[in-house]
Amino acid sequence: MSNIRVAFKVHGTVQGVGFRDFTQKCAKLDGLKGWVRNTTCGRVEGEAQGSDEKVKKFLQRVDKGPSMAHVVKLEKRDLDVRDDEEGFAVMRTAESMFNPGN
Repeated sequence: MSNIRVAFKVHGTVQGVGFRDFTQKCAKLDGLKGWVRNTTCGRVEGEAQGSDEKVKKFLQRVDKGPSMAHVVKLEKRDLDVRDDEEGFAVMRTAESMFNPGN
């Protein structure tokens, strides 16, 4: 089974509601590698890598979010698979890697 890697960005009420911890738990359940962080523009974004099936399941969970969150949009784009990553980390807040202003 081939691995895939995606970047994702979640829009809506996604900060201050445990979204990063929720995302990390979901990723660990599926054995995915990657990271998640808040952005300075009020979104949550990250990257996830694993089998096609598990990444799709993970993105479905992220699209729903934890109970206190309200997801209005989930953006995603495909990335090249990386071999140098271990685990799934919660990173510090930073500027979005997606297009500015989105």
